[in-house]
Amino acid sequence: MQKTAKNCIINTMLSFVIPVLNEEEGIEAFYTELTKEAKKLAKVYEVIFIDDGSTDTTLKLLKGIASRDEHIRIYSFRKNHGKSEALTLGFQMAKGKYIVTLDADLQDKPSEIHKLLEVIDGEWDVVSGWRQYRKDSGKIKIASKVFNFLARTFWGLKLHDYNCGLKVYTQEAARSLHLYGGFHRFIPLLAYQQGFAVTEVAVEHDKRKFGKSKYGVSKVWKDLPDIFTMLFLAKYSNRPLHFFGTIGAFLILVGAVSLLYLLWVQLNGHSIGRRPLLLFAELCMLAGVQIFLTGFLADLIINTSQREITHHPLKYSSDIT
Repeated sequence: MQKTAKNCIINTMLSFVIPVLNEEEGIEAFYTELTKEAKKLAKVYEVIFIDDGSTDTTLKLLKGIASRDEHIRIYSFRKNHGKSEALTLGFQMAKGKYIVTLDADLQDKPSEIHKLLEVIDGEWDVVSGWRQYRKDSGKIKIASKVFNFLARTFWGLKLHDYNCGLKVYTQEAARSLHLYGGFHRFIPLLAYQQGFAVTEVAVEHDKRKFGKSKYGVSKVWKDLPDIFTMLFLAKYSNRPLHFFGTIGAFLILVGAVSLLYLLWVQLNGHSIGRRPLLLFAELCMLAGVQIFLTGFLADLIINTSQREITHHPLKYSSDIT
């Protein structure tokens, strides 16, 4: 990669993957800004727009742009599937050695892409933008800080901004990501867990000029299930019995202690038939056994799957000599 003071020229194809949803107000301005920077950054490039079921004229405008620019490729969902699915499709379709993602609202500035490209060369697989001075409303910034705090608390990857739309990937790292639901917010973590090198770079962030934000305080509560799903997958996906077994064993222990206490009470001549503690102890024992067996069955399924995988060698990035 050849670098100048501000711009780095990529000698191989550079792919831009842009998910869009109802961005009719600003899509032309975004295209103009992105194209201006793309020509500075790469000798050969492509721009892939993934229309995520827009209900306005976004798709029509994109088709008009594509008709006059051969660098543009468009894929469109018939209905809204979410940003995760849009990015996954874009990653699979991209041909470039490096893949750039950013949102189409111009809050992520195309002029900042070169900062990430300069860092990713050779050492890193994923470089995420860090909106150090974020130009959003107070509610959105609070929601983002809460999300990033929870993410940093649960995992060892210490990033300031997990969910910045501006990121650069190697092709291998991008294509390894199969996103769904709200997992696009955990892209740095998902790549990190697969052994890819991940870092972040401070970038400038601009105020929203077009459309409305799709992220707010209510999103934090919607993100919580994804956070706990990621927590489980990160620590227990290959050993579910450690998770379910611990909970089940604890409930069995509570139930057993309660039953022993009730036995002692009965041996001392007191009736226990109508005591709420008896029902509580029975429920603990039943729930504990069921949860423990759930973990046991999950372990058996994973063990069986791993045995099948051993018949097919794992893919690796390159030979080591």
